[in-house]
Amino acid sequence: MFYRIRRRAQEPSERQRQHYEAHVRLVGQVPPEVQQVRAAHQSAPEPTSVVDDVLPPELRVPSHDQLDGRVMPWTQPIVLDGDMVACAECGAYRDWVIISTQGQIWVRCRQGHMQPETRLDTAWYNRHAGPADATHATFEDCLRHLGH
Repeated sequence: MFYRIRRRAQEPSERQRQHYEAHVRLVGQVPPEVQQVRAAHQSAPEPTSVVDDVLPPELRVPSHDQLDGRVMPWTQPIVLDGDMVACAECGAYRDWVIISTQGQIWVRCRQGHMQPETRLDTAWYNRHAGPADATHATFEDCLRHLGH
């Protein structure tokens, strides 16, 4: 008796047969709306407009390789390895301009004395420098902009 139930369960039911027959009839058929949309796209391809996603020249920021150097003000004292950096000529220890150029860091005091600072590197400069607010044609223009 149990074997008969299993045999009946293995055969497809009437509903499964109906579903399969409907599936066979519908294979390859496409709704008329889909055919209309396909025909519209194939018959008259419209030219797509090209969108320029590049910023205009006045909003572009030059990359590091396009600059001769970068400069930032540093008003507080610079302490490296427990020593305070001081100007070798006038002894100033605050209100610096820090210059990053050609892989070197230079510090410039308010009096205009410049000295290389070998304990700082460009990685330190990049960590502490904010975004550039202006670009200048000459170093003197940059110093005037920073108030030095």
